[in-house]
Amino acid sequence: MAVRFLMGILCLVFLASQGIAETPVPQDKRKQTVIGKYVTARQAYEMWKADPDRVRILDCRTREEYLSQGHPTMAYSIPAHLRMRGGSLRDNPEFEARTRQRFAPGDVILVICRAGYRSADAVNRLAGAGFRNVYNVVDGFEGSDGGGGAATGWKNSGAPWTRDVNPELL
Repeated sequence: MAVRFLMGILCLVFLASQGIAETPVPQDKRKQTVIGKYVTARQAYEMWKADPDRVRILDCRTREEYLSQGHPTMAYSIPAHLRMRGGSLRDNPEFEARTRQRFAPGDVILVICRAGYRSADAVNRLAGAGFRNVYNVVDGFEGSDGGGGAATGWKNSGAPWTRDVNPELL
């Protein structure tokens, strides 16, 4: 167990030294978090591959989005917001508690939404609940071209995703 933990730490140190573990602070303030940890979807996948027992991917979109639009194959669905009648969103009052039930305090949690805005809010909520090793996946699941024509996001990164449902991840 200790060897596996040390290997995970070494992988994260290696990734950080290669510029893979974190991305710069997003220019868009709506994607910035109080913790200040950011990754792209591609970096998130590389971090997960390096240590899948400790790096967790949390999809904070609504359950409907998770199921209909697809999701990272290994992502846990814990909605940070609930869609109300009429389409508006409200905070899910169980978000922090469900996250605490699902993940260990030492886990690295990579939070993803559609485009990096709601995940920033979710990271801030988790920070308020005492989580410290939480990253915002700034380009999200769908990504955007940012006006430059380059497709971003988990779906466009080559990382695995699915529309299939694994009940253990719900």
